[in-house]
Amino acid sequence: MNRYSAWRLLSNGLTHREWPAAWRPHEPRASYDVVVIGGGVHGLATAYYLATNHGIRNVAVLDKSYIGSGGSGRNTAIVRSNYLTPEGVAFYDRSVKLYERLSATLNFNVMFSQRGHMTLAHNDSSLRTMRWRAEVNKLQKIDSEVIYPDEIKRRVPHLDVSPHARYPILGALYHPPGGIIRHDAVVWGYARGADAAGVHIHQNTEVRDIEVSGGKVTGVLTDKGRIATGTVVNCTAGWATTVADMAGVPLPIQTFPLQAAVTEPVRPFLETVIVSGSLHVYVSQTDRGELVFGASVDPFASYSTRGSLEFIEGLAGHVLELMPALSKMRLLRQWAGLCDMTPDFSPIMGFTPVDGFLVDVGWGTYGFKAGPVSGEAMAECIATSRTPTIIDAFGIDRFDSGDLVGEKGAAAVGH
Repeated sequence: MNRYSAWRLLSNGLTHREWPAAWRPHEPRASYDVVVIGGGVHGLATAYYLATNHGIRNVAVLDKSYIGSGGSGRNTAIVRSNYLTPEGVAFYDRSVKLYERLSATLNFNVMFSQRGHMTLAHNDSSLRTMRWRAEVNKLQKIDSEVIYPDEIKRRVPHLDVSPHARYPILGALYHPPGGIIRHDAVVWGYARGADAAGVHIHQNTEVRDIEVSGGKVTGVLTDKGRIATGTVVNCTAGWATTVADMAGVPLPIQTFPLQAAVTEPVRPFLETVIVSGSLHVYVSQTDRGELVFGASVDPFASYSTRGSLEFIEGLAGHVLELMPALSKMRLLRQWAGLCDMTPDFSPIMGFTPVDGFLVDVGWGTYGFKAGPVSGEAMAECIATSRTPTIIDAFGIDRFDSGDLVGEKGAAAVGH
């Protein structure tokens, strides 16, 4: 892999040398040690860490479309670790740590901007939950605290913190390490790193079936032929249950659309990521000046990735209740991604009853935040045949034992 550097930029410019492709096309091999289904950040990170941390390089990543075309390309790219449960806090904090040095690790600028993350409380119940989360966070040594209207106004002057607002702001959980990142850069960086380490990335390759014999995975059938393998990892979003059904593993997941929208670019004025669970809205400003909005998932299970007028009407009303000065801004476009929701709003990770079939699914609205740590943990899981402690709480068997990891209270918006 050619390293990106100022010297390389100057050298290529002076010599008119072409930059090599960041990742290369390959003919599928007849067999791989590991087949990863899903070319988003989770699948690519798993492949990257298998190759770089454990020396397992005979790995294929299969995606039925182009890499990053699913949930990784349709989220609002917010990163944080101020969750509610100790298991969740430790897990997402590891992800933030990996994100902090990801540009150097991958030699690819992923543009992680740690500008702070603020979750607003509009009533006593919400404020109590923020205090609860702050205490859990502090015990886990996470930088997170409850702040009040004067401090909120100082940090975000455009917010209406007056007591006469329709939804008065009583306080907020402020999390300085939180921020935003470029989701496409993360996907491309992992793809480039995985390719350089020997991983084969097969885009436009759809998995039609997973072969299981005697309770063990033996291969996958794709629209380009059969691939023999003893290990398959399901890293899909939206179609997690469809893929798992191929291996005979039912998952307790429902899929809901999550819509988002972006405005025209304006001069930067919003430093912090703002979230209101009560108003079901969150907003951040990109480096290019656009405001990116998200809201709660649609109220019905669906595979639709189209935007709706109802979403925009509700979103605009709630945003203006928080920041009336935005009334003249224009929306440029909207879209939707698919969120796989589990009963306790935590992911399902690790081994399944089928030998050789592993899952990294059920991420709801948290998936992109967890990309690096999930890839790292799943790679360790495969390489050592043991479940790493950091994901031990997220096994599929918790739905039988009743040891759930309830993270609904840490959701950015309503679920």
